[in-house]
Amino acid sequence: MEAIRKALDRAREAQDERYFVPPLAKPHPTPDQIAPSPEGAIVYTQTRVLEPSPDYLRRRRVISGPADPVASHYSVMRTHVIQRMCSNDWRVLVVTSPNEGAGKTLTAVNLAISMARETNHTVLLVDFDLRRPAMLRYLTDEPLPGISDYLLEDRPIPELLINPGIERLVILPGHRPVTHSAEMLSSAKVVGLVEDIKRRYPSRLIIFDMPPILASDDVIAFAPYFDAVLLVITEGQTRRADLARSMDLLGDKPLLGTVLNRSEEATKSYGY
Repeated sequence: MEAIRKALDRAREAQDERYFVPPLAKPHPTPDQIAPSPEGAIVYTQTRVLEPSPDYLRRRRVISGPADPVASHYSVMRTHVIQRMCSNDWRVLVVTSPNEGAGKTLTAVNLAISMARETNHTVLLVDFDLRRPAMLRYLTDEPLPGISDYLLEDRPIPELLINPGIERLVILPGHRPVTHSAEMLSSAKVVGLVEDIKRRYPSRLIIFDMPPILASDDVIAFAPYFDAVLLVITEGQTRRADLARSMDLLGDKPLLGTVLNRSEEATKSYGY
C-alpha cells in the first residue's frame, strides 16, 4: 500500500506531467514502414485516409494540431514513453485503467497522435476494447468497419486501417462489440494477427487500447503479447484498493507510467 500511496502522491505533484516515468536515454531512430514520396511526404496506397476537421477534434478533446494547448502536455508524455520503450527494446504498449470512465481511450488516441509527430517513429494504434469499442468516435461520425469485421467476418485488415490525416499514424479501429472477448484475444486468429503486426514492421511502435483491468480478464489474457502498461487513473474516482488490485493482476508486467486524469490541480489549458 505504501507503493500505491507514493504513486498517487507523485502523480498529483506533477503540475505539467500527468504520469511519472524515470529519465532515460535518447530514443533510437526508426525508419518509416512506408517509403516517402520524392517530396518527403508519406503516401498511403491502401489505408483509408480521413481528414477530420480541427473543430471536430477539439469538441472531442483530441489534439487538433501543434498549437492545441493540450499538445504540449502530451509531448512531454510522448518523450518519456518513447525513451522508455526504446531503451528497453519494447514495441508494444497497452493503455488501460483500473475501472471504467478514466479516459483511457482518449489518452491512447492523443498519445498516439503525439508520438506519430515525433519524426523518428511510426505508430499503430489498435482498438482492442472489444466489448466497448469507442476509439472511432473521437475521429469521425462515419460508421466505418473495424477489428470486429476481421474477427467475425474475415474482412481483410488492409480494408480496415485508417490514417487520420497525420503522417506516420495508422489506426485499426473497433466497430461492433465482440462477446467472449477474453477468449477471442487468446484465440489463434488474434495471436496470428498480433504476431503479424509485430513482424511486418519491426521498427513501428504499437499501442493497444484495452478494457479496464477490473472490468474483465482481457488484459490478463493478452499479457503474453505486450511489453508494458500505461495505467490511467482518475482524481477522486480511482480507489487505492482498485489501483493496488490492478497492479497485482499485472504481475511482473512493467508499468511504464501512470496518467492522472481530472486532477484538481490541472491547468486551465489541460482540463482532464
